[in-house]
Amino acid sequence: MKDQFIAKITSSYIPKGAFIQLGSGILNGEIVTDAKVNLALKMMNRHGLIAGATGTGKTRTLQLMAEQLSDAGVPVFMLDVKGDLSGLAEAGKTNDALLERGNAVGIPFVPASFPIELFSLSGKLGAPMRVTVEDFGPVLLARILDLNDTQAGVLSAIFKYAADTQLPIVDFQDLKKLLSYLSEGPGAEEIKADYGKISTASANTILRKIVAIEQQGLAHIFGEKEFDIQDLFNKVDGKGVITLLNISDIQDQPLLFSTFLLSLLAQLFKNLPEVGDLDQPKLVFFFDEAHLLFNGASKAFMTQIEQIVRLIRSKGVGVFFCTQAATDIPESVLGQLGNRIQHALRAFTPNDAENLRKTVRTYPTSDFYEIDKVLTSLGTGQALVTVLNDKGIPTEVVATHLVPARAVMGPCSPQLYQELLQQSEYTAKYQERVERRTAAEIIDERMQTHAAKEEAEEARKEAEKAASKPASSRSRRQTPMEAAKNQASRTLAREGAKLLGKIATGILNSIFKKR
Repeated sequence: MKDQFIAKITSSYIPKGAFIQLGSGILNGEIVTDAKVNLALKMMNRHGLIAGATGTGKTRTLQLMAEQLSDAGVPVFMLDVKGDLSGLAEAGKTNDALLERGNAVGIPFVPASFPIELFSLSGKLGAPMRVTVEDFGPVLLARILDLNDTQAGVLSAIFKYAADTQLPIVDFQDLKKLLSYLSEGPGAEEIKADYGKISTASANTILRKIVAIEQQGLAHIFGEKEFDIQDLFNKVDGKGVITLLNISDIQDQPLLFSTFLLSLLAQLFKNLPEVGDLDQPKLVFFFDEAHLLFNGASKAFMTQIEQIVRLIRSKGVGVFFCTQAATDIPESVLGQLGNRIQHALRAFTPNDAENLRKTVRTYPTSDFYEIDKVLTSLGTGQALVTVLNDKGIPTEVVATHLVPARAVMGPCSPQLYQELLQQSEYTAKYQERVERRTAAEIIDERMQTHAAKEEAEEARKEAEKAASKPASSRSRRQTPMEAAKNQASRTLAREGAKLLGKIATGILNSIFKKR
């Protein structure tokens, strides 16, 4: 049985070209060192899944894969959810457990460090990573604003109008100005014919959602200087740079950071040239906490995800989704993930048991394992693996004892973290925001021009109204002599009235005295 196992695994997992070493197979609880489990670099643009319950070693699997990809000269992008991947920059410390694990898989443990770059959406934990609103797009923006279909349609119309009229939407200020201009301002009639009327109610709802994001202090991710995706493809001394996006300070905004990651993938898909199948990928993108991306996703949003995942492989980019269970990933996306690394699953609740049954059905049958029993009995640092071989055919399912990571398995020292930030060219490149003439300024100019035209039109109408009155009813300017004459007449009239009053009073007094 053991010889059969070794022969089967060896025939399945020894690629012809370059590969990363995942570990050694496990049979009946025994680590079989000769049964090497590898993943061909050539197949890594066919995407993959890394799944498992909390605490089963998913993050360390991400780390060991990133380390070996970097060694092979392949750049890596990773989401650092807890801030504990910066240890990649620091060589690990040798201990008995790591030496034993290395010996068990036949790969001696040798500590190593790797080149990393630190980014942050808040700008507090790394160089700021920004995107313009127009590049983020209406579908993704509707996602983070939690808009319904009608409101999402309004947003799409606004984006289309802005593109057609060359109005750059860089940040939220631009979008708010456009909303006001096209719903209540002079642009309301302009947009009505070609794009449809925007109701005040819809505009106000979208505006409130934008303000809510601003109040959470997250609007700064939209703006310039925008992150240049070419900065993901760097190498140092032949090693691929590992770019970390540290979101440990905004973990409570999962919708925002998961959608932001998708926007990066969308930019890669949009801007990279077609390269076909390469001997190794140009970039591997690890999408951690992937389940957050799909929760409550609209049809339009799902369509965009499916399109990106299906087509981005031709751009030389491999995407690995990381989550707790394969059932977190929609079938339309899961079917495109040819490389599977499944850590232990737990079945503590009825829902857990149902998820386990569904996961088991996604694996082919095995001559060596009962899949359901294996998935619940795997230890930390062990996983059930099936990947694509050189011909794109799924390999034999195998329980695998994984290779240990060689860098620090946790955050690097605070001193090293600060040194990395200070030495990075991207801290200086992206720290300062760039302001230019965008939609907000252009609309302000249009509003001022519109107001000036209205004033001029009002003045013209008043002049026409005055000119249309009969000559007898129009006022005529008095000469100085006429004005003096009129004033004298008014004065004489007043004095005459006073004199008559005194005479009348004297006569009346005289009459009453005689009586």
